[in-house]
Amino acid sequence: MTTLWKNRYAQRLQRMGRSVIRELLKYTEQPDLISFAGGLPAPELFPIERAREAAARILTTNGVHALQYGPTEGYVPLREYIVQRMCRYGIHAKAENVLITNGSQQALDLIGKLLLNPGDRVLVEEPTYLGALQAWNAYQAEYLPVPGDDDGLRVELLEATLRHGPKFMYVLPNFQNPGGTTLPIERRLEIVRLSHKYGIPIVEDDPYGALRFEGEHLPPLVALDSDFQTRAGLESHGYMEGNVIYLGTFSKTLAPGLRLGWVVAPVEVVEQLVMAKQGVDLHTSTFNQMLAWEMVKDGFMDEHIRVIRRVYGERRNVMLAALERYFPEGCSWTRPEGGLFLWTRVPEWIDTAELLKEAVKHKVAYVPGFAFYTEPGRGRNTMRLNFSNARPAQIEEGIRRLGELLKQVIAARR
Repeated sequence: MTTLWKNRYAQRLQRMGRSVIRELLKYTEQPDLISFAGGLPAPELFPIERAREAAARILTTNGVHALQYGPTEGYVPLREYIVQRMCRYGIHAKAENVLITNGSQQALDLIGKLLLNPGDRVLVEEPTYLGALQAWNAYQAEYLPVPGDDDGLRVELLEATLRHGPKFMYVLPNFQNPGGTTLPIERRLEIVRLSHKYGIPIVEDDPYGALRFEGEHLPPLVALDSDFQTRAGLESHGYMEGNVIYLGTFSKTLAPGLRLGWVVAPVEVVEQLVMAKQGVDLHTSTFNQMLAWEMVKDGFMDEHIRVIRRVYGERRNVMLAALERYFPEGCSWTRPEGGLFLWTRVPEWIDTAELLKEAVKHKVAYVPGFAFYTEPGRGRNTMRLNFSNARPAQIEEGIRRLGELLKQVIAARR
């Protein structure tokens, strides 16, 4: 950092840093390296031909509109499609409750801009999604971590933390990133109850909810919150007047390169988020929104998601079987019912950040677990493994390489 500039940066820069995951993606440029690091969808499943045909139709029939500025709230037909689709999961919103964003990552940033003052506290799961921490570090947030287990956030520890007065709770109920865990219905109901008891809103991030391979669908927190209000007889002016802001995305089901996500919130919150977004980028790409709608409007999404579930479910099974086969005693891992990730724990004395240096020499990569913790020194013996991007044979070989490396490290210590 040159002398000319280093005294001119805003104080918030001190809390910002490069994404460990984005940096690790550089490793994937090595053609012979097997990467379990990024949260990348399988590129061979991208509906490229359908996108090409949809783009041609749009530019032929409505190109003037597609290449023009659009409303900040988003393309109305796409917002209405999202509303219709969310009804399947018990979310009965209206188009006016939906704001289209540049991926759900922008939604996290806008929420930080809207709700956080320097020093405000956010209650998060431990571990939690690194991208949320990055977004809110820029607004100088502090964190109140609540530990999780193989069933997600430990709600028996939640109330004591809520007494410290966080600005909001951040929760990923379905196939959590990084843990792959799913909150049982009892824990979901307790989170909603405590949210109302203490008046603490919930930001529910649900990028993976459609990617369930097994088990029964569980209602999202935003739907349970609406039910809670009805049962409690709370005064309300209609649906989406409660304590939950819900985030969704097309990145894991359609294509991440479209950068299309959405926020579902009470109208007054959406109006404030619109003002925040106008100061950032005016609106999300009109063409990308129209392209997504043209691709999904005739029922394609149902068929496409079935294919994704089948492929990712198979790859998860291959990874779980390989972990059983190749990892040494003293290691454990979660068994996700859906999503893109599982979470692995190795013996406590092993630092997975240091181990990664050797893993790369063995041509395999992962994300060290410390990156998903708010406090330095935590999660040093953990790692996140992605199973969606590599093919089954690569998964088998990559886990074998990691297992052999772990066995060598353990044998050397002995």
